[in-house]
Amino acid sequence: MNCWITAGIIFLAAIFQANVSHSSSLEMGTPCSDSWYRFIEEKITTSDPQAHGPDVGSDEWKSVIEFKLGIRGKPNLPARDSKAWCDYIDQIVRNMDVSLTNNGSSGEAANTSEPSYDCAKVKTGSIEEMICNDGELSAIDRKLAIIYSAAAKKATNEHPPVLKAEQRGWIKGRNECWKSDDKRICVWEEYQHRIAELQARYRLIPGNGPHSFICNGNPANEVVVTFFQTDPPTLIGEYGDSVSIMYLQPSGSGTKYQGRNETFWEHQGEARIVWGYGAPEMNCSQK
Repeated sequence: MNCWITAGIIFLAAIFQANVSHSSSLEMGTPCSDSWYRFIEEKITTSDPQAHGPDVGSDEWKSVIEFKLGIRGKPNLPARDSKAWCDYIDQIVRNMDVSLTNNGSSGEAANTSEPSYDCAKVKTGSIEEMICNDGELSAIDRKLAIIYSAAAKKATNEHPPVLKAEQRGWIKGRNECWKSDDKRICVWEEYQHRIAELQARYRLIPGNGPHSFICNGNPANEVVVTFFQTDPPTLIGEYGDSVSIMYLQPSGSGTKYQGRNETFWEHQGEARIVWGYGAPEMNCSQK
């Protein structure tokens, strides 16, 4: 086999093995389709949770894919804007799937366990260093990188562009976990909530809804909610021009979701909703 492709397959073995704990939920799709680009990005991640990385499907993204496969600059490599390029990459990935299925993987490639960022550049004693030294935290960091990349693809036409700014803000919040009594649990929960938020907000998984609730008997007081089976489960609520993401909370009866300043507590088609800091509770019925 050509040495370039061999190098690419060896590199892919490390990536595939590292992601075994969160195997792909995406279909490969037709080469050059949006679903195919997302699939390749999941297999060969080019972005990270630090909000750095090329737009999936762009020429820059394709260049990074070539680099990570060890084929950039190879003679006779198809042009990046051609269907042949997608078919070429598709074949390498399919061959990698077959190789791992038939033979498994071993050696140094199986030991890949770093997060999506370079652990050689982190500060001693930092939250980033703690993640580097923890296999499960490294794995969930890689998972967030995949989810973030899929969200970034959908946020291309977002006005104003908020995803990258929010991601940087989230990173600062995650790093504040050094103040927590249990830093590891704090970091883990930060990742869980961020992944769930991105999946729900950018509709990366199917939603249940929308469901409308009329509050205090006034049709003008309508709250619309859509539920998502994320981990933890979430809902996105809309009230007027305001949008809130809420997370499922323990409850003795009914179903309760809590956001930053909003609460949705539903039982048998009736809901008690608080919307905004210090706002009075509204009694709502499903429309």
